[in-house]
Amino acid sequence: MTTNISFLLNGDRISCEIKDHWTLLHLLREEMGLIGTKEGCGNGECGACTVIVDKLAVNSCLYLAIDVDGASIETIEGLASTNGTLHPLQQSFVDKGGIQCGFCSPGMIMSSKALLDENPRANHEQIKHALAGNICRCTGYVQILESVEAARDKGGQNE
Repeated sequence: MTTNISFLLNGDRISCEIKDHWTLLHLLREEMGLIGTKEGCGNGECGACTVIVDKLAVNSCLYLAIDVDGASIETIEGLASTNGTLHPLQQSFVDKGGIQCGFCSPGMIMSSKALLDENPRANHEQIKHALAGNICRCTGYVQILESVEAARDKGGQNE
């Protein structure tokens, strides 16, 4: 069965027909070509598929696409400005070495953005807690935490 849905995606109004069993991850990657959102585990354990839906970080592999009807979605592709300038969190991940292989980075950045949008002064423990659902096999998390803290300290996370 198919359903028509409408939502905001990175600030743009989208209307499309979906199959009722599609996940948000499938819709974003396979149907819309937004491949920044990664599929890692496929069962909500790794955080590679994290996007923001109505200001909340969610695992898009578990989130049904039909549930975004009327919602606002932010993906990693929507963070950089139209002229290519990276979002402060993205730039901080580059500057502080929070990106190694890059596979987990979009999910880490989106989880961090959701946290800092809600709590611009999040402390170290709050950042660790917000990223607890995101797994990285490369960095040991030190550089990731430093990246988020540096973006927080610059105060530019909401751009």
